[in-house]
Amino acid sequence: MQYDKKDIEILKLLQADARITTADIADQVNLSQSPCWRRINRYEQDGLIDAKVNLLNREKLGLDMVVFTSISLTVTNHEALEDFEKEIKKFPEVVECYTMTGVFDYFIKIITKDIRNYEQFVRNQLTQLPNIREMHSHVSVTKIKDTTELPLDTQL
Repeated sequence: MQYDKKDIEILKLLQADARITTADIADQVNLSQSPCWRRINRYEQDGLIDAKVNLLNREKLGLDMVVFTSISLTVTNHEALEDFEKEIKKFPEVVECYTMTGVFDYFIKIITKDIRNYEQFVRNQLTQLPNIREMHSHVSVTKIKDTTELPLDTQL
């Protein structure tokens, strides 16, 4: 898959606003609509576009608590890792989960209404998972940067 500067311009516009029309994109990148639409269709076929979503304002929805939690398991064989990953995906409070190198096995991002809801989630759900050896939580205080836009100019 080879992409040129025009592709990067289009992708940047798409990731900034999923509601933007092909006509608006074509106008902004100085292409006619048909070639612009073909490029966007190719991105979808190539798997560059995972989904088109609306990003909700968590604060306006009353979801004020963001916690980053590192988790170590007691056993890290293939079956134990798969079991943990299958279970962690079931929790809507866990919005991101990554395997890690180093001291911890997983790093998760949890969003809840407040500290009480976070405590209930940890006590009643997260710590009920088998095989958790150690957990360290870090409460977010101030959001400095929160974006879903990828750094396309520097990578492609």
